[in-house]
Amino acid sequence: MVLQKLRDYLDAQQMKYVIITHSPAHTAQEIAAAAHISGKEMAKTVMMKVDGEMVMVVLPASMKVDLGRLLDATGATEVELAQEREFEHLFPGCDLGAMPPFGNLFGLRTFIAEELTEDEEIAFSAGSATELIKLAYEDYARLVRPRSLPFRITV
Repeated sequence: MVLQKLRDYLDAQQMKYVIITHSPAHTAQEIAAAAHISGKEMAKTVMMKVDGEMVMVVLPASMKVDLGRLLDATGATEVELAQEREFEHLFPGCDLGAMPPFGNLFGLRTFIAEELTEDEEIAFSAGSATELIKLAYEDYARLVRPRSLPFRITV
């Protein structure tokens, strides 16, 4: 369901992309390995609350959110990791943890680690534990318009 929504959106925008089917995997690092993609190029979506607002934070698979740096980079007074029960309703038909980093399709602001903005291509889960999409970062940025965070997130 989510994959079809993404395909329809990307097709309507005349984007070139590749769908990769892989063996079931649940963490971004496992997905990158299963799909033979660099962990630096594989993006994961982490749901956060920034001053109470649900947002997407998109990171390389190998990294974790540093809450202090996120707080500084956004200028917020409070940031916290969102609980699954708080956001699962936003992604109907999406496997838990496989949310694609298209906040614009779900009414969410999207922040991206600057490390990913340096890549030619970006790959990400497409709503399931067995499928991902890979496209040019330039195209992703043009569609989603994520806010790049000028901080290095610690591993």
